[in-house]
Amino acid sequence: MSQTELEPPRERLDAEPRYDEAHLDPDRRVVVIRPASRWPHLDLRELWHYRELMLRLVWRDVVVRYKQTFLGITWALLVPAFTTAIYAIVFGKFAKFPHGNTAYPVLTAAGVVPMQYFASALTLSSTSLVTNLPLVTKVYFPRVMLPMAAVLVPLVDLFFGMIVLVGMMAIYSVWPTGIQVVLAPAFIGLAVITALGIGFLLSTFAARWRDVPYMIPVFLQVLPLVSGVMYAIDQIPVKWQWIFAFNPMAGVITGWRWALLGEAEPNWGQMSISVTMGLLLFTLGLAIFRTNEPRFADTI
Repeated sequence: MSQTELEPPRERLDAEPRYDEAHLDPDRRVVVIRPASRWPHLDLRELWHYRELMLRLVWRDVVVRYKQTFLGITWALLVPAFTTAIYAIVFGKFAKFPHGNTAYPVLTAAGVVPMQYFASALTLSSTSLVTNLPLVTKVYFPRVMLPMAAVLVPLVDLFFGMIVLVGMMAIYSVWPTGIQVVLAPAFIGLAVITALGIGFLLSTFAARWRDVPYMIPVFLQVLPLVSGVMYAIDQIPVKWQWIFAFNPMAGVITGWRWALLGEAEPNWGQMSISVTMGLLLFTLGLAIFRTNEPRFADTI
């Protein structure tokens, strides 16, 4: 056998170099692990990269929400309708709560719809880490997506609740009276931001202490009374209006009624307090969530 046959084949000098296909993939991400920043921030680029996961989380919770129920999505119509009827009888007919010039059932329905969204969003977001334990402990993804998805799910109920509200408005012939109707989504946005901020805060606490699910129902029973769901806030003494302004949901309901029902224009000084409190709750909740995020898998 010749020496040439024993020698291993040599690479041709003019051969094209080989590259790992991963290096040619423009969507390949490089994850750099750094200590968690204490500054409240949302990595929008990372959230966009995981957008499909966000959609799947929202869709999963929407499907599960009324799965194996006899009435299904009809509950999203019955709950606000039944709550409005009870409030109209107890607080409108017997307690004679102040309601201004708007028919009391319509006024109440306009308060019930955003309040029920807020209550559902707060409940779901506060337990979002605990209820997704396998994801938190085994898979990497932005943990902020769990409270965010939980806050988006009740928007489906809000949509169906609007059907009840519009029906009440049609019965009593109460319709928007000006261009301010375009600001209605902005007040719902304030409710979303506030629910998300408190959801960040409570989900962090729930990962460490299991008292949170017991505390939330007590808080939600009192919240409608200090948010103006059963009465018109502009009909109560001015000093109480300023105190209630520190509750962002009072600003949400006041602005929502002004936009949709043509109620009295909000006091913009009080509204600025409500907006500021909502943004402060969001910033505080996000800061605490980010600070404790590296320890979720160990403490949950």
